[in-house]
Amino acid sequence: MELAPLHDVIDNLIGADPANFADTESMEVLQRELSRLECFVTEATAAFDASGNWAADGARNAASWLATRCALPQGAARARVRLARSLRHLPAFAGAWREGAIGAEHVRAVARLRSDVTEAALERDEEILLNQARTLRFEPFSNALAYWQQLADPDGTEESDHERKNRRDVYLESSLNGMWLGQMTLDPISGAIVSGELRRLEAEMFKSDWAEAKERLGREPGVDELGRISAQRRADALVEMATRSRVAPADGIRPAPLFSVLVGYETLHGRICQLAEGSVVTPGALMPWMDAAYFERAIFEPGRRVEVSIRARLFTGATRRAIELRDQQCTHKYCGEPAERSQIDHIQPYSKGGETTQENGRVLCRFHNLLRNQELGRPPPAA
Repeated sequence: MELAPLHDVIDNLIGADPANFADTESMEVLQRELSRLECFVTEATAAFDASGNWAADGARNAASWLATRCALPQGAARARVRLARSLRHLPAFAGAWREGAIGAEHVRAVARLRSDVTEAALERDEEILLNQARTLRFEPFSNALAYWQQLADPDGTEESDHERKNRRDVYLESSLNGMWLGQMTLDPISGAIVSGELRRLEAEMFKSDWAEAKERLGREPGVDELGRISAQRRADALVEMATRSRVAPADGIRPAPLFSVLVGYETLHGRICQLAEGSVVTPGALMPWMDAAYFERAIFEPGRRVEVSIRARLFTGATRRAIELRDQQCTHKYCGEPAERSQIDHIQPYSKGGETTQENGRVLCRFHNLLRNQELGRPPPAA
């Protein structure tokens, strides 16, 4: 079969104005067809690898040939061949990818789970995982895979969490011109602690920058008119963290993590062991923090809930917390903002008799809550 027609079709597309395909329907079609083409190229790579045709040029293997002839980084070439080889073990995912229903990242994520320990379970559960790949956003799908791996290989995942923590590292050194350069690698829990405080301090600095710019300009400023960009605020927030640590009182109270024990949640909704920002961890990863942590218990059982007044205007206390724990993130289909940085919205509007209950509440980020309230013609609640 000749590839000239493919070349002609791509030439025609490139020759057209991309703005002609900027509508939502065209974008969906383009992404689906791109996935189908990626799948075909990957399957052709698998056939090329098995054929040994690469050896005629003196290459040691298919990855080396791809790296040289196709100008790929060696690591990327090896990854392509690995993914190609994995397809024969994932027939259902390969078929869905061929249809354009899922993408390469879905297949890579599942292929990484396959090992001698999980091989049989993956063959058994492939259709279940594929259904989640088809219906979930990619981040929740990744979490579903992490939970599946915990069940399929509990010893391996606990050891993996231990290995991840052992890879923690911070590098910070002065360069020749006096600038400090660095990077950091942290396990999920430690990273959540550091990033959470950085984000909180950066938010404080953003408010300060916004107020300063508004006073200076005499109007609401644009983001590009603020005194600092976000990267600079994060750098200043890191310095502020170190400064506060240096001057902290000796008798100050050390912040402690809060562990929420969800009683009955697994029965009703499925297993959950993850951080507030969404990272899935194993139960063993929490053990080093047990002595210093606070605990709260939330009971997910019909008829056993603590509610604020059903006619209260805002979701507060136990009702708000239960909704946050249940939804985990903004419930809008095009969003994944964590619940801790979102608001609680009445599904049936309060102004139309909607009650302030768990059943009538849902997590919406500020943007989507504002969008919904604009559609309803009323201002959003403050929290």
